[in-house]
Amino acid sequence: MPRAKTGVTRRRRHNKILKLAKGFRGANSRLYKRAKEAVLHSGQYAYIGRKLRKRDMRKLWILRISAAVKEASEGTLNYSRFMNLIKKGNIELNRKMLSEIAIADFTTFKSIVTKVRG
Repeated sequence: MPRAKTGVTRRRRHNKILKLAKGFRGANSRLYKRAKEAVLHSGQYAYIGRKLRKRDMRKLWILRISAAVKEASEGTLNYSRFMNLIKKGNIELNRKMLSEIAIADFTTFKSIVTKVRG
């Protein structure tokens, strides 16, 4: 029985990695060994980045809500007290929705602040 060589399989494997490394700088997009390392690292960075994006969005929502609460209450109420009053008032709005309301419809947000304050 003839010996099976890895020519086609290896070429396909290399091409798959080089295709993923397209757009990388220098040898990282041309040489297989360098491209393989670069693709592995880029995958790790992408995984970490997906987690960081969630954190960054939450920070952004908190900043927006904080600024809107200070403006709506003329500086007498801060973010932490507002969120505490929201929870005590059984208002089922998350931070994302509160920030969207604060941006899109400030009068509604102001009415939420006055309702929460009682």
